Amino acid sequence: MKSLSLRVVFALGLSVPLLPVAHVTTSSALAQSAPASAITAPVQQIYAALEQVQASHADFAQRSKIVATAVDQAYDLEAVLKASIGLRYNALSAEEKQKLLSVFRDFTVARYVSSFKPDSGAHFTVTPTVTDSPIGGSKIVQTHIGSADSMPGTEVSYIMTNENGAWKITDVLLGDSHISQAAAQRSDFSATLASGGVPALISVLERKVQNYSKD
Repeated sequence: MKSLSLRVVFALGLSVPLLPVAHVTTSSALAQSAPASAITAPVQQIYAALEQVQASHADFAQRSKIVATAVDQAYDLEAVLKASIGLRYNALSAEEKQKLLSVFRDFTVARYVSSFKPDSGAHFTVTPTVTDSPIGGSKIVQTHIGSADSMPGTEVSYIMTNENGAWKITDVLLGDSHISQAAAQRSDFSATLASGGVPALISVLERKVQNYSKD
């Protein structure tokens, strides 16, 4: 079994030390005045779902439904996908974007469910205060994921962006070096997109989902 710190890295899809992706908000004034509890709420939703699936002995599909509900509410997955694709995203057709978003959602959910299995014992701590992101009006929510005997564990921070009055996760940063999930995924996806385009990336993500469901 993977150690808890390795499972955190695996769950977030982080593998290379890249700089955080820039996120810009269109509601900077609202962002500055928002209460911390409103900004941390989406992260709390994700962690509550992960605690629920760790305490559950339901099958993979049932646990995926629990996590999917939290992901849909907490993340701006389209923003994460756009950052994970990079400049190529703007040239994709509406149909390609929709197909990619659908499989990217499945991939995100399956990776979480595979990494935080029943009885895996991860503990989640969310810092109640938030800090300003150096980019635009976004905020940073700092958390730690560890086991009962290794707290505080791995630092995991979330970039929160206000979109139409709702705070959403738009990137995840790991450790003191702030490795960016979106940047790491962009590095992983670029070769596949260059060689086979969107169909190839969809196939790769679908295979990953299948593999996670067997783990």
